Amino acid sequence: MTSAGGDVEQPAVAHRRPGVALFWISAAAGWAVIGYGVRCALHHHGDTRPASLARFVVGAALVHDLIVAPAVVLLGTLVRVVVRDRWKSAVQAAMIVSGTLAVFSYPLVRGFAHRLNNPSSLPHNYTANLVAVLAGVWGVTALLVAQRARSQRRGDNHPGQETGTKSLDTLVDNGLDI
Repeated sequence: MTSAGGDVEQPAVAHRRPGVALFWISAAAGWAVIGYGVRCALHHHGDTRPASLARFVVGAALVHDLIVAPAVVLLGTLVRVVVRDRWKSAVQAAMIVSGTLAVFSYPLVRGFAHRLNNPSSLPHNYTANLVAVLAGVWGVTALLVAQRARSQRRGDNHPGQETGTKSLDTLVDNGLDI
């Protein structure tokens, strides 16, 4: 075809976005995994207790969206406002580690896998263990913050400042910008 000026018109070509195919492949794979998980949960209903599992999944989604996410935003804002810049990275790291420990130990602390006819299932006091590990995390954090405060009070130079290299504190405080 030619236009009024004699030029040949090019047919309209649909522009493809590179991530679209990967998205649909990933979505299909994800739904396949979800379908397999649901099938297995229903097939092994004696072990998985589908009604309890469904309550847990829906409840976990609601608790996350209505309680956990707003609490994390509130705590993050509070740390940003209250904690000094020099100590902020240590406190944030301890909060991330504490949150991760709490999330992963929640099923153990609640005893979701405990079976009365199997004394070896969940044989420990997981609440006490979680408290001990969290105490260790925050103890190390307190020592790090105290060390930073002491070196700041004394006006100590950070190791490596004389030679032009960055200290670990500087790297952590600046987001590991090497």
